[in-house]
Amino acid sequence: LCKPRTVILGQAAEDVVNNRLLDKAMAVAHLRPFSAGKAVRLSGRKPCVAPVKCRRVASCRAQQTSAADMAKRGAAAAAAALLSISSLTAPALATEFDILAEETPTKYFLDDAGVLSRSTRSDLNKRLSILETTSGYRVEVVTVRKLEFETDAFAFADKVVDNWYPEGAKQNKGVLLMVTAGKEGALTGGENFVNAVGDELIDSIVSDNIPIYSEAEKYNQAVLSSVERLEAQFNGQAVPVAPKRNDTTRQRNYKTKEETEKSKTVTSTVVLSLLLIACVVPMLQYYGYTARD
Repeated sequence: LCKPRTVILGQAAEDVVNNRLLDKAMAVAHLRPFSAGKAVRLSGRKPCVAPVKCRRVASCRAQQTSAADMAKRGAAAAAAALLSISSLTAPALATEFDILAEETPTKYFLDDAGVLSRSTRSDLNKRLSILETTSGYRVEVVTVRKLEFETDAFAFADKVVDNWYPEGAKQNKGVLLMVTAGKEGALTGGENFVNAVGDELIDSIVSDNIPIYSEAEKYNQAVLSSVERLEAQFNGQAVPVAPKRNDTTRQRNYKTKEETEKSKTVTSTVVLSLLLIACVVPMLQYYGYTARD
């Protein structure tokens, strides 16, 4: 709200008021003019000085904002912007150290890349829990966006297993790793786990299931299809076949060099034949006409 306050007029306004009052006094007392703002004696009375009038001026507090207040507000806004930017960029700075720093997981997945849907996570917990109960082998599914320090997927997966499980407890434990940025993965674990899975199935999952589906950005299907093949292997059932890449061979719509040379030869022969006919036929006709005469 605006609060009225009294403002004293300046010296110039005061002189104008005094001049008007003194001119009226001289008109009454028949005195000569005098300078503004000075005292004047009227009919033996005491010197009087023209009073100073005051006016009330409305002033809003909102207009009295100082430069210091504006600077404080600007600094507060800048600090808030920096905090919001840091909060947004913090997840992008996550690396594989976040996974190595994790304690032994209670669930059967660690989706650091954030590519698994809610239904896939629920399905993994259910299926891998049953697999551990029936077969004794525990599989952990780990997703990471990118490997920056340990670029080899198998070496990083071995570090994860060693970090989560002590030497004696990791024999039946394994990790299925998927790197989304590199479209690659790894499957490793303790000695008993690796022997039970077999090198052939490990190579097939790493070479077929993970890269084929990852290239199409079907990360959920890459994980679930790999787990399905591991379930069949551990339970002694027929292992589903690996996915196949779609035949993306393109049909060429241009001629090869050999085909172009061949067509050139045929074209040249036809053109020469037409030119020969065009020259010979008129000559034969002319000869026939002249011979008849």
